[in-house]
Amino acid sequence: MNLPGADLLRALAVAAVIYSHISFYVIDDLGSGWWVIDVVYGVLIEPAELNQHLSFVGVAVFMMLTGALVTRSAIRDGPGKFLTNRFSRLLPAFWVATAIAILLVRLGINGMFSGQEGISDTEALMSFFLGGFFLKPEVAVLGVTWTLTVQFLFYLACVAARPILRLRPIVMPLAGGALCSLVLLYNVYAPLPYTVPMLSKIAATLPAVFLGQIMYLAWAKLAPGRWLIVAVLVQMHVIIVATQFRVYWAGEHYLWTISVVAAAVVLIGRYDGVPTRWPVVTWLSTRSYVIYLVHTLILYRVVENTVLHVGPTLAFALFLLATAAVAEIGYRWVELPGARAITAWRNSRSRVASKHELVRRHSGTSVRKIHADRA
Repeated sequence: MNLPGADLLRALAVAAVIYSHISFYVIDDLGSGWWVIDVVYGVLIEPAELNQHLSFVGVAVFMMLTGALVTRSAIRDGPGKFLTNRFSRLLPAFWVATAIAILLVRLGINGMFSGQEGISDTEALMSFFLGGFFLKPEVAVLGVTWTLTVQFLFYLACVAARPILRLRPIVMPLAGGALCSLVLLYNVYAPLPYTVPMLSKIAATLPAVFLGQIMYLAWAKLAPGRWLIVAVLVQMHVIIVATQFRVYWAGEHYLWTISVVAAAVVLIGRYDGVPTRWPVVTWLSTRSYVIYLVHTLILYRVVENTVLHVGPTLAFALFLLATAAVAEIGYRWVELPGARAITAWRNSRSRVASKHELVRRHSGTSVRKIHADRA
């Protein structure tokens, strides 16, 4: 199963994420406006009845792609190779971006994304392992990385459920949706000291991942149609519950917005037209992860220091240029070499283990031969 439109989807997703943060910043923080926001609202948000600020649109696309592409790898690859491939791509850039975010806070250039004045050494250390998101109150030095908690948990779930994925793959989205509902109910009805708010956010986001997984199962014909429909309805139920409990943060249109995004992923994912090979699409796709990590570290300071001098349009253009430059550096000097180093380390360990296994087998064969000769 191939997704020739995956690069185009990633490019559109990262553009939606950037637009979302710009719109939140301009409207909610600055209390002003910008003509681009007016155009997007009039052409896209209002006619399609999507979330204000295109909230969750880009994240949902990334999550659905994760569900579709990762499920295939989880079924095909062994656990060691699967996790190495996933973490080698994500961890180096995440760690570097987190270190930069901590440094900017300590230097007084940027603030925290969770309201604190600063970050302690313990909180900084926890941030490298996403631990700050599970504290009460939450500690977020790089707010966008909350989505990595969803992805990492999904990776681990795929490893744990690999026998099920290879035998009855439809069980995973069904069981996953049921578990998400239980988590939401737990955080609503459990006594306050025992709740974990971040778990509700994860449970409200995982349906987008499971919808991507269901798409893959449908495309690969790995599950009966009636059970695919049931699995989709389970995810819809979780989204409705999350909306009712106000886990989502930008209105009441999440079910419809996620449905529109799912339709777009289905249509564009299998599309293999000329736009999927445009250089700008390829560039945005390959750098989308680094762009996602760093753009909020750049946005507020660049605009804050330039908008009064050059106006909002040029200020946001400067922000995009700065983000593109940092993303190129991060992709070439951090993401790619980091992934290669981790993969090489994993391969070297595999070769050593294979060599030891061959020696062990040869030794065992020699001992058996000696006993046979003596007999």
